[in-house]
Amino acid sequence: MAWQRRLAGADPGVVALVDRTDPVLRDAFALPLLNALAERVAGGGPRPLMLLNGPVGSGKSTLGRLLEALAPQAGVRLAVASIDDLYLPLDRRLAVLAGNPFGVSRVPPGSHDLPLLLQRLADWRARGVLLLPRFDKTLAGGRGERAPQAKGLAADALVLEGWLMGCRPLGEDALSLLTASGRIAGGCTDPGQGLALTPQELQWLPRWNRELREYLPLWQMADGLWLLRPLNWTLPYRWRLQAEARQRRSGGGWMRAEEVRALVRATLASLPPPLYQDPLVGQGMVTSSSEADLPLMGVVELDGRRRCRRPCAQPSASSASSAMG
Repeated sequence: MAWQRRLAGADPGVVALVDRTDPVLRDAFALPLLNALAERVAGGGPRPLMLLNGPVGSGKSTLGRLLEALAPQAGVRLAVASIDDLYLPLDRRLAVLAGNPFGVSRVPPGSHDLPLLLQRLADWRARGVLLLPRFDKTLAGGRGERAPQAKGLAADALVLEGWLMGCRPLGEDALSLLTASGRIAGGCTDPGQGLALTPQELQWLPRWNRELREYLPLWQMADGLWLLRPLNWTLPYRWRLQAEARQRRSGGGWMRAEEVRALVRATLASLPPPLYQDPLVGQGMVTSSSEADLPLMGVVELDGRRRCRRPCAQPSASSASSAMG
């Protein structure tokens, strides 16, 4: 009801965008997220930061544009950013990822400039102006590089999106037992769905797991986690291929099928979903052995056509239900 009143006087383009949005994504995810941000802004505390987790091709960028279009109706100056804009410069990424089993120059944990991101987020919370680098994947022969620095953006609230948001490192003992037993390759990831890890990928898994420790300060800065989840983990590859086909038809930069496969594989095999993504919804709370908890505030599941549905288990955090407004 409140949002119907807000949208009554909105720009027709915004109303049309809302009308085209999947109703579950709109009503069970986007609007509650905006309400949660607006409540925190009105409360006068630290500027709120929400994390948005979704696999490649799940529509995070499209959702971000919807949130930015609707934010003025909620009285919030909102910025939506991607952690991928914080990739290390190419020379440092090539050094960090040298010899990786996927043959990629970006994507796995450790390829982001976390000290820079944390400093820029601290500056934003102190001054209200967000200044982040911008990554252009078409530069450096398709390996990507930082583009010229963007101007600072005044923002009361921030949504930071990425495929690994909220993922926590496993204990070294637990990970050693899993890799030694072959459970990751033979049980946790279904070979029939193309997610079985190769011996080389298993060998690198402890490294990716250690890299996740560096992300914990970012998770601890955040106010909540929001998830876009596929019904099964074969879908991201299809979605990314479809996105590349659209870019090719529109004349934009695009990648070959084998490059897309390597990129998606890097997300699925560096942090196997049964070990790192599925626990995010297991108890409705992402727990850290180090310090604070990161509340799971909203989650929707996406089918092969990226239509949304509510998952069987809803987040238990009271902020998720109260955010409906």
